[in-house]
Amino acid sequence: MWENREKSALIAMSGGVDSSVAAWLMLRQGCRCEGITMRLYRNEDIGLSRFHTCCSQRDIDDASEVAFQLDIPYEVLDFTADFREQIIGKFIRTYEAGGTPNPCIDCNRYMKFDRLLRYADERGLDYVVTGHYARIEYDPGAGRYLLKKALDAGKDQSYVLYMLTQEQLSRIRFPMGDRTKAETREIAERLGLCNARKRDSQDICFVPDGDYVGFMERYTGKRYPAGDFLDREGRTVGRHRGAVGYTLGQRKGLGLAMGERVYVCGKDMAANTITVGPEETLYTRVLLAEDMNWISIPALEGPVRVKARTRYHQAEQWAVAAPEGDGRVRLTFDRPQRAVTVGQAVVLYDGDVVVGGGTICDVLPENG
Repeated sequence: MWENREKSALIAMSGGVDSSVAAWLMLRQGCRCEGITMRLYRNEDIGLSRFHTCCSQRDIDDASEVAFQLDIPYEVLDFTADFREQIIGKFIRTYEAGGTPNPCIDCNRYMKFDRLLRYADERGLDYVVTGHYARIEYDPGAGRYLLKKALDAGKDQSYVLYMLTQEQLSRIRFPMGDRTKAETREIAERLGLCNARKRDSQDICFVPDGDYVGFMERYTGKRYPAGDFLDREGRTVGRHRGAVGYTLGQRKGLGLAMGERVYVCGKDMAANTITVGPEETLYTRVLLAEDMNWISIPALEGPVRVKARTRYHQAEQWAVAAPEGDGRVRLTFDRPQRAVTVGQAVVLYDGDVVVGGGTICDVLPENG
């Protein structure tokens, strides 16, 4: 596969320890490497200058220092305009429509791998390398590239990579997929990398404090109006502080005294109302997904038994996936699932292998 000539790679350097060690591992394999950081936003432009987040100026500085330590060429490319429209803009539009977006998946799909592979082509480089914890293998029997879970189950990122195409998978390398996080930090310590003990980023990069409503109001200049809480019979039971600020399944922060625990079980963005009810109203066995991307199979021809996740760190659940027409998939779980949310990704697995995934577009009630 490596032929006789020297292979070359574009290393996507986030400033974190994972991509830094990935660069070193590719160098150790004899690969000619160039480093790149994508500037996706400037903190002061989105009101976050006091925070340290991934993709920040500090991360760029760290990536630059690591590239210097490893003696590889390095540059920063500015993609702030595209990021504003394709990621931040979609994030806000999805919340305003009543859904729950997943900007990390969108960023991987529309920004990182698409743009990085184009740039690698411009530079005449063979591969794009990132610090993601996942594995890619070629299945000669199926003639397809497979996306598999990472060896370190606690760091596995296959859920946010389900959108990768066969062409992309053929040119991407994930050196961290066969290593644990502890091993990664040990390598960085041994190499004396400046970010060996840098903490991992856990939040949405442009909303590091978790206050996404505050971010949207600062960013858009809007104020999201208060409205009514309704019970399942449509009676007003209180006032909310803006429907965009509540998520399906939420219990805390409702400020309602109804004699029983109630949860957000529905939102009507046009009417600016939120329906609350007991927890059993949150469960469903059936969802519909669209915008499907298939990896281990070329297409879904008939019902197939899979395990599925509807949230990043959720334990996988047994289900049957069946084609629904118009490219959509109906997923029927063996057991009812809690708070399945429109706008989130559903990713299908066969053991360690990602079968495919898509975006949840409808949720049917348990008795539907």
